[in-house]
Amino acid sequence: MSDLAPFFEIENAAGDGNTVIVCEHASNDFASTTGGLGLNRDQWQAHIAWDPGALGVAKGLSRALDAPLIRATASRLVYDLNRPPHSQGAMPARSETHDIPGNRALSAHQRLSRTEAHYIPFHSALFALLSRRLASGKPTALITVHSFTPVYFGALREVEFGIIHDVDDRLAQGIAARDTGLITRLNEPYSAADGVAHTLALHATPLGLAHAMLEIRNDLIATPEAQQAMAERLAPVIRGAVEEVL
Repeated sequence: MSDLAPFFEIENAAGDGNTVIVCEHASNDFASTTGGLGLNRDQWQAHIAWDPGALGVAKGLSRALDAPLIRATASRLVYDLNRPPHSQGAMPARSETHDIPGNRALSAHQRLSRTEAHYIPFHSALFALLSRRLASGKPTALITVHSFTPVYFGALREVEFGIIHDVDDRLAQGIAARDTGLITRLNEPYSAADGVAHTLALHATPLGLAHAMLEIRNDLIATPEAQQAMAERLAPVIRGAVEEVL
């Protein structure tokens, strides 16, 4: 086993709401053992390293919905917690147009070490959190919070708010049907077919939980004030949709 400490935190663990919030790409912190993966400070701040604004929205939703929040505390380039261990995207050698030198030609031992330090503790903790709630008879929906860049490989994205789902589309459809004042699309700018619904497929689907992955265009949540405002905008929408399916 790796001797690295788990890179996640749980906030409001005893939250009594009917939703659990997950933010897998909350941080752009690079663990000291990775040496920054050979990237510069501008790249550390870029979308490739994390989902800018997502944590602020997730925290706001956690408060508004009285929901437990589990979040990463290391960059997704060290380990992308929304990817399984056998995926090349878990520790990508290239992200969008950027080479990631510190992830190039990783040995099996290095991949295992990061998996033991990041992926296994995070998903074990999330499973335990969900299991305790279900054993206590607490109705629970699973919501993951992400952000996406307005321009991807040179193409502008019109969508402002995307909702993605795994097998069960009830909650995603319920959120999409409500008025948020945003340009909203179901399964955009990504879908489960792109491999972005791993957390939902790993936890929500086997446990039969209503679920949705929220994707918010990051220019809309660039400041703490904008993140709080977005959380306040989305909280009643999520609350109503969750109550409808539980």
